[in-house]
Amino acid sequence: MNLHLVLGDQLNPIISSLEGADQSQDLIMMCEVLEEATYVKHHQKKLVFIFSAMRHFAAELREAGFQVHYVMLDDANNSGTIGGELKRAVEQFQPNNIIVTEASEYRVLQAMKSWQANLGVPVDIRPDTRFLCSHQGFAKWADGRKQMRMEYFYREMRKTYSILMDGDLPIGGDWNYDADNRKPAPSSLSVPPTYHQAPDAITKAVIELVRARFSHHFGTLDGFHYGVNRTQALLALKQFIETRLPLFGDYQDAMVQGEPWLFHSHISLYLNSGLLLPMECVQLAEQAYHQQLAPLNAVEGFIRQIVGWREYVRGVYWHSMPDYAKANALDAQRQLPDFYWTAETNMNCIKQCVTETQQHAYAHHIQRLMVLGNFALLTAMHPNEVNTWYLLVYADAYEWVELPNVSGMVLFADGGQLGSKPYAASGTYINKMSNYCKRCHYDVKAKHGESACPFNYLYWDFLIRNQDLLARNPRMAMIYNTLNKMDDAKKKMILDDSKHFLTRMDAGEKV
Repeated sequence: MNLHLVLGDQLNPIISSLEGADQSQDLIMMCEVLEEATYVKHHQKKLVFIFSAMRHFAAELREAGFQVHYVMLDDANNSGTIGGELKRAVEQFQPNNIIVTEASEYRVLQAMKSWQANLGVPVDIRPDTRFLCSHQGFAKWADGRKQMRMEYFYREMRKTYSILMDGDLPIGGDWNYDADNRKPAPSSLSVPPTYHQAPDAITKAVIELVRARFSHHFGTLDGFHYGVNRTQALLALKQFIETRLPLFGDYQDAMVQGEPWLFHSHISLYLNSGLLLPMECVQLAEQAYHQQLAPLNAVEGFIRQIVGWREYVRGVYWHSMPDYAKANALDAQRQLPDFYWTAETNMNCIKQCVTETQQHAYAHHIQRLMVLGNFALLTAMHPNEVNTWYLLVYADAYEWVELPNVSGMVLFADGGQLGSKPYAASGTYINKMSNYCKRCHYDVKAKHGESACPFNYLYWDFLIRNQDLLARNPRMAMIYNTLNKMDDAKKKMILDDSKHFLTRMDAGEKV
């Protein structure tokens, strides 16, 4: 008898750990454990989603005829760790082999590699074939490159899988239509609803479990509406393709107060848990283009996020770990301020993004990058602090996808391994792409003084502070030329305003 272990982000019947499973004699094991729920204090809605999706997947496996050993979090003898539950299962069932798909996170894979010696049972760790680029494939692509840029990786993926291609050339003549995808949202914009699924009995039971055990974690349980099985995830994908994909490209960078969902897909939590597969998402979007249901800029932009960015950051993660987790190229040391947890700040953009994160365990990529991340970058927050926050607050966050996005794209902590320049911006960008500034305590058009938008002077303070490292970057040359033309009096105002603001923030004052 073989024991096939399925982890909480591997919830798909095609997962490699289930290949060859014999319904007549093999046992499938799944377990909810305290260690995985609390190694960071995950958002309450994130825990509900994962535990409910696991329980639904286990029920589907039983319906398909498999024998399933499922350990619930509140089982009396639950040891609290995956390794501890495997040890109990080995003692109880005496399997000949343990079969598992490789973990998506480095720390869990390292533990997996110790199981065979610790348990005295052969452990078959199989590749995760849900992804489109293997570790070996990415390493081959990266070999010999001075810079691993996503755009070139993305083009290779398009060619390999013949996605939006006309022979050897991209459909439409260009690989990337990002320049068409930066429109601010007009006030008259009508936003279609995102997918909503009322909690069933299983999800309701999980909500009560999380309420009882994890009410001290970040976020709220109110209004949980995510799908929790593959059928529902497919419906969420279909609804996006039909109702929001046509305008996804135009407004994917826009931010609107009171509109957390806009035209984004909201499927990353389903993809990263296994309920959806990347190629089925790509194929539906490509089909919408060929049927003239969505324009090329929208379809290409959506596909680039999946076969380009998502596969790329996974490749960077495994190619660069474990050293990548220690990166701090800008020597950032500041602790995360309380308003990242409470939303109690006078900066309306941050207040809105943190509030929506509290409510939904979700914020879209521009909110994460150009508001919350931009502020963390400008104020030199320590990568460990910021990574922990992003990992626990978002329902789609696992370290393989969160760490490269935060340390690489948000914080430039890797010194440019992932991104060619820091994504730093003043309040002007936020004002252009959102309506947040219209209701803010601060004046986005003011550059100095108590009433000025803090992003304005903090942006220049960041450039001054990191000039020795960043001025050599060709993509930063123009802005450093502007900085170098500033007179000393203006620079002093920038430094004084920044010091005053950061001193107040560090002291816990409301800023």
